[in-house]
Amino acid sequence: MNESGGELRSILATDCGSTTTKAILIEKRGDEYQLIVRGEAPTTVEAPVEDVTAGVINAITEVEELAGRKLLDNGVIIKPQNGDDGVDIYISTSSAGGGLQMMVAGVVRNLTGESAERAALGAGAIVMDVIASNDKRLPHEKIERIRHLRPDMLLLSGGVDGGTTSHVVELAEIIAAARPQPRLGIAYELPLIYAGNKDAHELIKERLDDVMSLEIVDNLRPVLEREDLMPTRHKIQDQFLEHVMAHAPGYKKLIEWTDAPIMPTPGAVGEIIQTVSSQQDIQVVGVDIGGATTDVFSVFKNRDSEAIFNRTVSANLGMSYSVSNVLAEAGLENVMRWVPFDIEVGDLRNRVKNKMIRPTTIPQTLQELVLEQAIAREALRLAFDQHKQLAVELRGVQQQRTISEAFDQAESGQTLVNMISLDMIVGSGGVLSHAPRRQQSMLMMIDAFQPEGITHLAVDSIFMMPQLGVLAQVNEEAATHVFERDCLIHLGTCVAPIGIGKEGESCLSVEIRIGDTQVITEDITYGELRHYDLGLGEKALLKIQPSRKFDVGAGRGTHIETEAMGGVVGLVIDTRGRPLEISSVSAERVAKLTEWHKALDTYPN
Repeated sequence: MNESGGELRSILATDCGSTTTKAILIEKRGDEYQLIVRGEAPTTVEAPVEDVTAGVINAITEVEELAGRKLLDNGVIIKPQNGDDGVDIYISTSSAGGGLQMMVAGVVRNLTGESAERAALGAGAIVMDVIASNDKRLPHEKIERIRHLRPDMLLLSGGVDGGTTSHVVELAEIIAAARPQPRLGIAYELPLIYAGNKDAHELIKERLDDVMSLEIVDNLRPVLEREDLMPTRHKIQDQFLEHVMAHAPGYKKLIEWTDAPIMPTPGAVGEIIQTVSSQQDIQVVGVDIGGATTDVFSVFKNRDSEAIFNRTVSANLGMSYSVSNVLAEAGLENVMRWVPFDIEVGDLRNRVKNKMIRPTTIPQTLQELVLEQAIAREALRLAFDQHKQLAVELRGVQQQRTISEAFDQAESGQTLVNMISLDMIVGSGGVLSHAPRRQQSMLMMIDAFQPEGITHLAVDSIFMMPQLGVLAQVNEEAATHVFERDCLIHLGTCVAPIGIGKEGESCLSVEIRIGDTQVITEDITYGELRHYDLGLGEKALLKIQPSRKFDVGAGRGTHIETEAMGGVVGLVIDTRGRPLEISSVSAERVAKLTEWHKALDTYPN
């Protein structure tokens, strides 16, 4: 619905990023919503302009010119749509000014501390640090850390409802002693959200009411066996608007323009991933690999078949500003294993340092492209490993124990990430969305994530997931139409059996039935990549018989029948084994990689 209550005909949406502000125009054509045009302009939150709305107007002006429609009148968005002029609603997301930076505190690091971290990350924040009663830092060290980091907001949690209050009150006293100063402007009190033991409300108020802008919400871990993160996530986003955004240059004006609350960009991406997961009842992983950070989003089902959303930020893994960190964390050998030619270690190091010094450059030669995509595989792999460690079943719930026992050993949770049940991987970010050939994006994602069983792969064409995430809050139908039709580029389906074998031994036999006429029957040995054309919108019926060592989802040696969706790349059968192992002998590695790239026609000959 639009402001006047009629049908929603047109939507203008912007995403104010740290460097670029992107605007999209969506219109209803017939029964479907679709992307009409897209424009962008430099973000203007910093000096000399110091007004975010200037960049927004510039991006919308480009949309106006491309669409041949009047959207602005003297720098004001025309609303609602009148004839061909204006739009029905305007919405926006933002990560300008460094996005939302938070510190979280919880009594036990692996219990309430981890739950608080999940709540903050899911709301779209970057978590700068987690303070916990049992993190082995002395009180003065914690105070110094809080003062030094200057977060935009703090989240304090701890204790189950009705449990002991002393530990969470001690944390409140540490925060009160630190009196942290806000990062943006000094004319407001720093927000602190308390989402802990309800019995401590009055004690928390006594210690923090005069020090910070205190907001109290329901306990995010009311009992050890359950998390309730949504009230905290919603409150974080409210406070982000009210406190953080309101003090960033030009945001007061932008808030007045929008027809829905401005969301942190990563929070909005999480919303569209969750919307698609629930609408299609699928388990999804999404990744956004940027210049400085890599965000991973997932929706997996827990033991009770509830869909659980998680997001992690790998703040030191990226393709330009953080590229040296990827090399340091992954190790040279791990990057080199993806390079299908011999290269001196010193040469590789120099190329990486050049990228860090000149972060906006793009590869000019095929060798440079291959190296960049090798580094991307490791950045994605490492970010996904970090995600698995946080996306876990609740820790500490297997048995009842006292608080002192929980301090001693918070039980390690089982990861929710189950690759065999994963239905879809969506990739985003320059290195995936703008790869010269779509086969390169598909192989990078297969190599980095190592999907198991049957998995569909797609990429975000022009990174409009943030705008669609905030649109999903206003009109789910419009958001999912555009996500499916204009945002996603379907790459195809990967079939990958679990198991390890010997080169050349039988792995599986497959019958691929495309339409009524085309039937392909193959026996595939271990260690291969096979590619089959299966176009966009096409489906194939697969009958797969793995040999007794291998499992494609129904158990070792068990036959399955399934449907595979096509895409711009098609169907890929990957019998290289899970986990994937690559020879450390240079000649063998180069020969195998060359063979795999040839199978997918990844690079020009």
